[in-house]
Amino acid sequence: GHLWFAKQLVKEGTLASPALVQLCMGVPWGAPNDLNTFMAMVNAIPDDWTWSAFSLGRDQMPYAAAAVLAGGNVRVGLEDNLFLEKGVLATNAQLVEKAVKVIEGLGARIIGPQDV
Repeated sequence: GHLWFAKQLVKEGTLASPALVQLCMGVPWGAPNDLNTFMAMVNAIPDDWTWSAFSLGRDQMPYAAAAVLAGGNVRVGLEDNLFLEKGVLATNAQLVEKAVKVIEGLGARIIGPQDV
């Protein structure tokens, strides 16, 4: 529903195009945490829009990988996941470092703020 609404806001001129959207997976009463729903959402994003994706808790890093593989960007942080691994509290920096390893392990490139 949120993606549909974003498209409507662009159509009405409330949001500029190309828009930036985040696919929020596994959020209660939002998009379910499954790859079929994720890919349906990815396929519904206009080609000129920029997007990122994330999921909550232990699925944060698998969805970082899924976002890269589907051609999007990655979002990680403590607001979505408190743990580096089961029972080990994370810092935001540790989550970013772990995501960098996942992303680079897939052969993708990390860019810095200047490039963004």
